[in-house]
Amino acid sequence: MNVLSRRVAFVTAAAATLVAAGAAHAQTIAPAPAFNAERLGALPRDEWITNGGTISNQRYSPLDLINRGNVAGLKGVWRTGLGSGTGPGNSAQAQILVFEGVLYVSSGDSDVFALDLDSGDILWEYRANMDRRAGNPFGRSNRGVALGEGKVYIAQLDANLVALDQRTGTVVWSKVVAPWQEGYSITSAPLYYDGMVITGLSGGVMGRRARVTAYDAETGEQRWVFHTIPGPGEIGHDTWPADTNAWQHGGAPVWQTPAVDPELGLIYFSTGNPGPVLNGAARPGDNLFNNSIVAVDARTGAYRWHFQQVHHDIWDYDSPNPIVLFEAEYNGRRRAGLVQVGKTGWAYILDRATGEPLVGIEERPVPQEPRQFTAATQPYPLGDAIVPQQIDVAPQRKPNDARLVNGGRIFTPFWDQPVLAKPQATGGANWPPSSYDPETNLLFVCATDRISTYAVTLPLEPPVDNQPWFGGNMGGMPGTERGIFAALDVRTNKIAWRQEWRDHCYSGSVVTKGGLVFVGRSDGRLTALDKDNGDLLWEFMTDAGVNSTVTTFERGGKQYLLVHAGGGVFANGKRGDGIWMFSLDGTIESIQPQAAGPNAIAAARAQVNAPTPPAAAPATAAAAPAPAASAGPDVDNGAQLYRETCVPCHGPDGGGGAGGGAALTSALTRESVLAVMADGRNTMPAFGELYTTQQMRDIAAYVVERLTVGRE
Repeated sequence: MNVLSRRVAFVTAAAATLVAAGAAHAQTIAPAPAFNAERLGALPRDEWITNGGTISNQRYSPLDLINRGNVAGLKGVWRTGLGSGTGPGNSAQAQILVFEGVLYVSSGDSDVFALDLDSGDILWEYRANMDRRAGNPFGRSNRGVALGEGKVYIAQLDANLVALDQRTGTVVWSKVVAPWQEGYSITSAPLYYDGMVITGLSGGVMGRRARVTAYDAETGEQRWVFHTIPGPGEIGHDTWPADTNAWQHGGAPVWQTPAVDPELGLIYFSTGNPGPVLNGAARPGDNLFNNSIVAVDARTGAYRWHFQQVHHDIWDYDSPNPIVLFEAEYNGRRRAGLVQVGKTGWAYILDRATGEPLVGIEERPVPQEPRQFTAATQPYPLGDAIVPQQIDVAPQRKPNDARLVNGGRIFTPFWDQPVLAKPQATGGANWPPSSYDPETNLLFVCATDRISTYAVTLPLEPPVDNQPWFGGNMGGMPGTERGIFAALDVRTNKIAWRQEWRDHCYSGSVVTKGGLVFVGRSDGRLTALDKDNGDLLWEFMTDAGVNSTVTTFERGGKQYLLVHAGGGVFANGKRGDGIWMFSLDGTIESIQPQAAGPNAIAAARAQVNAPTPPAAAPATAAAAPAPAASAGPDVDNGAQLYRETCVPCHGPDGGGGAGGGAALTSALTRESVLAVMADGRNTMPAFGELYTTQQMRDIAAYVVERLTVGRE
């Protein structure tokens, strides 16, 4: 079929049919070789074979066929519905890989798909079929796959690493990285490098000790492991209390795909929060290697150096944004550097051989709370912060609301009475990848500005397998949020330009030689900005929130864009399942915003006059069959649904979560919960077309009869 096909593909055939199709297409799919370091480090032109574009994670394209002068003519070529990952707790975050005429993408359910580039047809699919109890309290997401040696590698939310036959999607090998039953999960895309598949591990918010593990790409056998919380006798173990087992629950998850410097033989990643994240009383000390940039030997996993960005974190100011490697001049000398932007809102710019700052970072005294064992000082990078780090004007509050102390500045401590502070626990910069332009030395960063609330809960309960372990509550002040998209010069750590968005900024970016930065929006738009000043040059409304990252490539002398539009949890983006391709020769027009309602998939079909396939399953989000609407409420089912969908914003105990949802109290009734769930309120989306009436009744019964009993 012609690459400029006007057809919008909505492929939702049954899994058995697609397995047969996978076998039929096996001979036409070219298997990837054992990519060497040179190819993995080459700027992507006709392919995108690793998550960050290259193993430097720059997400820079040398293509300029689409540029400032013609980008306004971009239109859709095709759209394919995956029929996966549309549940209320799902987020579509995957970066799409491209190799030899086929794209490879994962959904929030850790399902994997191979699509034909010319037509958008699904060639094969793999269904993970994970236990719905597996995962973490931040929803269901997956950030992409890895490719190499004729296999597609997926690190699943249930902490399994699976190698699929690239030609058919059948399982070649599968390894349990860690048991999900204990609270482990993986959201990041694995890294293929030097015959290995390397993956991080999450679980810090569940009180788990995380690690980075390398597996043989051919056999799945473990090559090496690096524990991000050092054990007895290892470097950094003395930053944990000597008389307890706190280090065994210390966290330090890895939320992103590592970067690699082949010449130095080093792999770089940054780590997340300690456990419990909000209560430091259980873990006196700096708590290495939490909230740190870490370099390890690529062949052995041996420790080389680290830089801790936040000592003894009690604010969830961790570092999920991918590390970016670059070269730039400092004091007249060209240096090999790296940059990582934390939830603090600062960029940490280091020499990647030694870990020493290339732009100054000072240790400064910070306010103290002895009961939290707060660190005496914290690192302050010199230069500009991406987001504000203090509250200039206090929000209106009620007598029992969180208090404003210390101006709400970064590192304001707290105990059992809620306080206000900036940045919020979700950032600053979160997981959405930043992009780097080697022409201008600018780093493009997506971040959020919002007031956060913090308090510990007493007494601190011990960790329980597969249950969140925050040690307190963190939330947000409704109406105080805004998105920030900024360009930062890594040579000076100064902002070149910055803009405010009315919605969250929760999407990755790609920058090109054509003078453009492509970045998505939670309302469904894909946009192109002028990289020199941020001017909006093009926008296209898709059918769901664009909270993933664009992939761009050249084919047949023309440049194309690919993106997964499926929405997300913290972004409050519309849910969907679409893979979209764009070019200057596309014919599909932007969707009219008023037509894209809660059921985004149906809205898209209606606008492009595409028929709904007879075999299509309803894209509702139910992870399990719901009981009939006439049945009484199932409180246990409501508890599971609450965990899958509501915890990110309202917290595990209803006291408030990282997404900024309101605290739930005993004043709520079943009717009031049902009304808000069905229609939405403030930044909370409507769930009326995502859950059945019975499922919403189950959740309402759980909230009223179990979760909020006794809470004022």
